[in-house]
Amino acid sequence: MIVATAVVIVCIRCNKKEAIKEGMLEGNATILVDETLTPIVEDQVQIFESRYKAKLKIDARSEAEVIQALVKDSTGIAILSRKLNESETKIFTNRKIIPRSTLFAKDAIALIANDNNKDTLIALKDVIGFIQGKASSGIKGLVFDNPNSSTVRYICELAGLKALPVNGVFSFKTNNEVIEYVAKNQGMIGVVGINYIFEPAASMKQYLENINVLHVKGLLDTSYYNPTQNNIAEGKYPLARDLYIVNCQGSAGLGKGFGVFISSETGQRIILKSGLVPIRFPSRKISTRNQINDDKVN
Repeated sequence: MIVATAVVIVCIRCNKKEAIKEGMLEGNATILVDETLTPIVEDQVQIFESRYKAKLKIDARSEAEVIQALVKDSTGIAILSRKLNESETKIFTNRKIIPRSTLFAKDAIALIANDNNKDTLIALKDVIGFIQGKASSGIKGLVFDNPNSSTVRYICELAGLKALPVNGVFSFKTNNEVIEYVAKNQGMIGVVGINYIFEPAASMKQYLENINVLHVKGLLDTSYYNPTQNNIAEGKYPLARDLYIVNCQGSAGLGKGFGVFISSETGQRIILKSGLVPIRFPSRKISTRNQINDDKVN
């Protein structure tokens, strides 16, 4: 009887330890992340966890899978390249929860090709035409990360299609698989999130040496633009997109705290350093001196 009582007491103490109270800057939470946006979210989470008593688990999935999990209420936080649509929002409002979508950055979809391809220019109308079934001398095939990804949705919307065609289009599961495939296959055009080019994993650098990021001409443009930070910020690159943190927790939890952090000066500096475009450019501190010293060494 004494032994049984001791076991119960130990279990109660264990449960108290595990039950960490969640607040805006403490506790445990899972963030659903569009897989194309994983690198920038990893950077943000690393700094956030180093400053606060919080543990954020990143659950990277295709966009469709993120939305599905969010609607099923498996988590209350998601990073997406779009806002929730009307029908998705209605699901939460019926639960007396108002989803909060916070715009925090701009990124882009990059088109990549094997470095043996002589041409580094591509017109968006040719990509759309290829998906629509029109022949293109410069494109042998298009390679996407996942048939349910945000890149697929984006390109299909431009082409007026609900799904990818069967012929000439290939898909894997991750952006890194697309990069590796294009690096090994001439004539294929890969469609990836630009953050995988700006901040590649160490294992991917060997493949990035064998690809070119293409300059893209928009549907109404006469010039070609590469997805640089400046071209995205100035609206010149035609495949730029907005990034959102969507908080459906319905309370002042880690979702709200992480959203505030991403939008803060520190969070925006992380975005700027990553090569993406922050919504608010961080301020620069300028130090002035009353006296100029001659520090030259003879």
